[in-house]
Amino acid sequence: MGPWEGPWRDGAEYDPELLGSGDRRNVADRYRYWAVEAIRADLVARAQPFHVAVENWEHDFNIGAIVRTANAFGAAGVHIVGRRRWNRRGAMVTDRYLPVLHHPDVGALAGWAASCNCPIIALDNVPGALPLETAELPERCVLLFGQEGPGLTEAARAVASALYEITQYGSTRSLNAGAAAAIAIYHWSLQHTRRDGELASRVMQP
Repeated sequence: MGPWEGPWRDGAEYDPELLGSGDRRNVADRYRYWAVEAIRADLVARAQPFHVAVENWEHDFNIGAIVRTANAFGAAGVHIVGRRRWNRRGAMVTDRYLPVLHHPDVGALAGWAASCNCPIIALDNVPGALPLETAELPERCVLLFGQEGPGLTEAARAVASALYEITQYGSTRSLNAGAAAAIAIYHWSLQHTRRDGELASRVMQP
């Protein structure tokens, strides 16, 4: 979008620089010309009561895509477990607009989740995992994903209250981690997302 045309917008959410020079960011139309902090605050206020967590031991490039999907579905926050640094390229700058927290290990994540009374739901294609399509996911929860290839660590599976897998029908052994996260988050959304635009006291903040 080019420079703002018409009467000047003077609301506190608007960024004068963007109004004057144009807004070429990848944001929804409702946030066009808004300052980053204003977008962030609005998303926090309207967040859905689920979080997304991902183990980061091998600098997986899928983490950025998972962050972007979490943003798209209104997650209350994203948790990076393990390495603090992660590949942000796939996030397409969406990490600026939602809380991204770091935990040194899954024990620290589990402690945080317990303090919020928020069960950890693990997603991995391993023996003993139940099919995701049969799951009634908790409204308040942390959806935990592993690395591309190795999946979740044993420690991560141990702190989870439930373990699910995405049923597959082809020859490939596993899905891309970013794709798997998108499917699981959408499954949660079908069950719980509030579509009336109303705020609710049950919204969980990080």
